Amino acid sequence: MHLGGGVPATLINTTRLGIPSKILTFVGKDVFSDFASKSFAEYGAEIINLYHGDGMPVVLSTVMVCNQDRSFLSFFDKSAGLDRSDEAVYRHLTGAKIVDMHTGFLNVYKRLKEEGTTLIFDTGWEDDLSIEKYEEYLKLADYYLPNQKEALKITQTQTVDAAAEKLSAYFHDVVIKLDKDGCLLKNERGTQFVPAMKNVRAVDSTGAGDAFMSGFMYGLYYNYPVEQCVRFGNVTGGTCVQEIGCLTKYVNEGKLLELAKTL
Repeated sequence: MHLGGGVPATLINTTRLGIPSKILTFVGKDVFSDFASKSFAEYGAEIINLYHGDGMPVVLSTVMVCNQDRSFLSFFDKSAGLDRSDEAVYRHLTGAKIVDMHTGFLNVYKRLKEEGTTLIFDTGWEDDLSIEKYEEYLKLADYYLPNQKEALKITQTQTVDAAAEKLSAYFHDVVIKLDKDGCLLKNERGTQFVPAMKNVRAVDSTGAGDAFMSGFMYGLYYNYPVEQCVRFGNVTGGTCVQEIGCLTKYVNEGKLLELAKTL
């Protein structure tokens, strides 16, 4: 059993890279919430608990990894009654340099955008993934970081070049993760491919996108050019896949800088 992916995995990895990070989350008094809370503490992550009820607010996911793909079966207690107060979320996020966006807080993100906060968005795979579904978030975000499969799905296109072209209507810098082939980066300077790490023995891709985002955010935090942010992301993502679980294999800041020079 492992702490799962998504925003927590990204921000735990940014903490490991020396970036001060806060995680807004929902944990209760049940056994799985207790496991999550203790895991956060072990990773040195600062969490802000927005839950005050008596239900089980954490999501339980079973990950099934097959030879060619993976699948998730998740359970969420909808009766837990989560307090999704925009004001509480805004109060904790205002002043942040970078925010990893989650669905459901559009008004908060609009206020943060006006204050100059950099917003990053990552949808993950959904069967009904579409630009129409997330257009308001895409218009607000400074960066969107889909993998190849997600980029083709959300844009309803057949090639990554076509997907990048469609996403360029929303983003100055379009980034599409290409798994073992690195990343496509499209902007006013044209289209380039940023290579992945070499000699990577991939064991489990769960959490690789979240790990990529942590490296990318590291670059943004220290004002590196976007190409270098992608290189950092390739290192953190490529490291993650070498062990089972979202948080098992990782790099510290020194190792990140060392490996990024080899790309």
